[in-house]
Amino acid sequence: MSRPVFAVVFGLLVVVGAGTMWHVGSRKPPAARPAPAPVAAAPRREPVPVAPAAPEPSVERTPPTVPRPARGAAAPKQPEIAKEPAAAAPTGTLHINSDIVGAQVFIDRNYIGVAPLTSPEMTLGSHRLNIIAQGYDAVTETIEVEQGSRNLQFNFKEVRLDAAVDVVHKHRFGSCKGRLVATPQGLRYDSDDKNDRFTLPLADLGLFEVDYLAKTLKVQGVTGKKYEFTDPTSANGDRLFVFHRDVDKARQRLKQ
Repeated sequence: MSRPVFAVVFGLLVVVGAGTMWHVGSRKPPAARPAPAPVAAAPRREPVPVAPAAPEPSVERTPPTVPRPARGAAAPKQPEIAKEPAAAAPTGTLHINSDIVGAQVFIDRNYIGVAPLTSPEMTLGSHRLNIIAQGYDAVTETIEVEQGSRNLQFNFKEVRLDAAVDVVHKHRFGSCKGRLVATPQGLRYDSDDKNDRFTLPLADLGLFEVDYLAKTLKVQGVTGKKYEFTDPTSANGDRLFVFHRDVDKARQRLKQ
């Protein structure tokens, strides 16, 4: 570069630099902002020491275990609620006596004792009574027990007879139907044929026989007409046999 040109460039740079410095020097500095008023600091509170709480005792809590029934076992029964006791059922009392001291008494096949006796607290209703005395026929009856007391008297020495059977009276010619009835007062034949009717005291029976195979019963007083009866409604002579047995026992008792 030639010296004149260099001189010119250098001069321009000097001028420019001087102007810049003047411009910067002539700018006013910005006004200073006022400092904020100091704020009074709050007094510092010292922490109050707190005693540490005592640690709670540790309790090990385990959930209640419910036993499970074994497989196939029945479930446990729930407790039953107590119920008020039911009122006692009403009962009755039997006073049993007989004309034979020491007769054995059975009620519903259970031995009770010997007469005379008292059987308290009997359940109400029907009961089967048996009373036995040596040398006499046993007595069997169905008795009704009611609330309260009841007296029962059994007389073995008394002749008891109440028997009856339907029969046919064989005549020499023909026959007629009727009914034989026996009581301690005697033997009676009732028939529609008034000529065949009769009554005989048991002590006046001279002939009194049964033929089981022939199914016939023969009756005759000490004096008088002879009767022969059959039982056509039965295949055998059972009813005539039982009738004869009961009447004959009563006859023997009356003789005694």
